[in-house]
Amino acid sequence: MADTSDFKNGLCIEYNNDLFTIVEFQHVKPGKGPAFVRTKLKSLTTGKVLDNTFSSGHKVTTARIERRPHQFLYKDDIGMHFMDTETFEQISIPEENIENSDLYKEGQEVDILIHAETEKPLSCELPPFVEMKVTYTEPGIKGDTATNATKPATVETGAEVKVPLFIDQDEVIKVDTRTRSYSERVKK
Repeated sequence: MADTSDFKNGLCIEYNNDLFTIVEFQHVKPGKGPAFVRTKLKSLTTGKVLDNTFSSGHKVTTARIERRPHQFLYKDDIGMHFMDTETFEQISIPEENIENSDLYKEGQEVDILIHAETEKPLSCELPPFVEMKVTYTEPGIKGDTATNATKPATVETGAEVKVPLFIDQDEVIKVDTRTRSYSERVKK
């Protein structure tokens, strides 16, 4: 059990018969009336985000969630398949439960969130940055760099990312998986 003073980003709680992680929270003490905590909760089973307000001191049940290292194997009709890097067990997670599923490439190391009591896989998290090869982009025009202009580029997994004009086809770039944006060019 925890109360509202224990809230922090990433804390997993059981609420309305579902598992949620706290994405954002703010303690509010108005001039009139009791204090409360405004939160943004993300469901670990459906991925939906909802706003909720807890009165100050409200007790919540915390959930034990473990992060376990896995390797992405492949994607098919059932979902996305991963292998535990320690036990070599394979699990599959439906693609709709995974954020940025088009940024996963075979052999990539990821963390899978698993509910410790039920051993049920909930979702998967990519590392903050991944290296991708640009498979297609329009050629940039020389001298057209006065502004922060970007152009669409398709990477090796089929995902589309906005890149600066100087990026050419077959270059390797770093993509920020949290914002799906270009971060930097990878030096060879």
